[in-house]
Amino acid sequence: MPRNAFRTLRLVAATSVMALSVSLGTGTAYAERPPVVDPGLLPAGGPAAPPTETEHPANAPCISTQTGGDGPTIPPAQRSLDLEHAWQFSRGAGQLVAVIDTGVAHHPRLPGLIPDGDYVAAGGDGTEDCDAHGTLVAGLIAASRVNGQGFAGVAPEARIMTIRQTSSQYQAKGAGHDKGPDDMPDGYGKISALASAVRRAADAGARVINISLVACPTTRPESREFGMLGAAVQYAATVKDAVIVASAGNTDSCQASNPGLDPLHPNRDLWDNVVSYVAPALWDDYVLSVGSVDSFGRPSEFTVPGPWVGVAAPGENIISLDPRDSGLTTAKFTKQGQRVPYSGTSFAAPYVAGVAALVRARFPELSAQDVIERIEATAHAPAEGWNPYIGYGAVDPVAALTAEVPNLLPPKSPSAAVSEQLPIPTPPPPPDHTARNVALIGTGVIGLLLALGWLASFPLRRKLGMRDDH
Repeated sequence: MPRNAFRTLRLVAATSVMALSVSLGTGTAYAERPPVVDPGLLPAGGPAAPPTETEHPANAPCISTQTGGDGPTIPPAQRSLDLEHAWQFSRGAGQLVAVIDTGVAHHPRLPGLIPDGDYVAAGGDGTEDCDAHGTLVAGLIAASRVNGQGFAGVAPEARIMTIRQTSSQYQAKGAGHDKGPDDMPDGYGKISALASAVRRAADAGARVINISLVACPTTRPESREFGMLGAAVQYAATVKDAVIVASAGNTDSCQASNPGLDPLHPNRDLWDNVVSYVAPALWDDYVLSVGSVDSFGRPSEFTVPGPWVGVAAPGENIISLDPRDSGLTTAKFTKQGQRVPYSGTSFAAPYVAGVAALVRARFPELSAQDVIERIEATAHAPAEGWNPYIGYGAVDPVAALTAEVPNLLPPKSPSAAVSEQLPIPTPPPPPDHTARNVALIGTGVIGLLLALGWLASFPLRRKLGMRDDH
């Protein structure tokens, strides 16, 4: 029986502006699932242009980065994946990975970068990364290996195709008329454009599509634009056989977070308490959603939990390609000059997208759904088997490339607690001290004989009144 048989069909749709993680409104939770997707809402893949006119305000320069991370030291997040071992089996050769993000800048460690359009700036080709985000995502997926450099992408022989869909440094044209000189732009990114970008990437032959951005409305999504996005991910996954990997969302950008497991009711249906509808992650029949773990493998505090989360990957203190330089970067700076390390589920997702590229290169016969199930089945599972923070567990590239996987995954719900009476141990037999006793007795006898011999050696003459004559 396929995994989808365990899933109840779900509910979706709503209008919203999308950025890296934009949450909208407040409201009441509904115990409903994503809906049956309407293929009739599938958008066209082109032209790749902003749905409305946009502007880049003069007071919103592109984000500055901090260089660093170069050298032979392997970054901790990368080391935890044991990529040196995984590369013995696959390096992602022949795989095209689409990065739908803030753009991917040209970089010497992304050879063969394919520009495929810009839904933010008219006339753009997707290679401007004003937000210092998409280039890092692409680097985590497919940065080439360089002698003397510890950092490399998960699939260093894969190719990247860039489609810019969002930017925090742009806004709709005219939106700045009532803003002050220090006011930040509104940001720009439409869900309808994301839907078009997904279809565009799939039609261009992308075998893996990475979406490190979310929309997370707190009211039930019902708009036509969300319906278009649902149709696009279904089309890409089932018709074009693309593996779609998406971030699970961050609590600092989504207005609300979903509750985790209730220890008093561990088997309660988590869909009953959804308050943040994270898209496109919630279409988990077609999307592999990724949460974040820290350097110790613990769930990151910022991950938005949800019944759709599939797996997790490192997402804290990330090092990757610098969009402002030919090297690496460890942090960015806010407009006020504050240094901000790179962390978020946005950076956990590309690690998993890279693993998907490795698996597709090693097992070209596997369907997109098979690839997702292999990654989930070989992850380091939590005690519950699955939980809403890390899904089926932290991804394991080596296991995904080498392990025998089960034919059936359990549904996305924690395993029920089991009460089991352990057998009472059989009492151990009494210790046998025979050898010790024999040894002690023998030692005592020998000691006694020695003592008697020593006493017998004393001269008896004095006792008998005898003495020497001279």
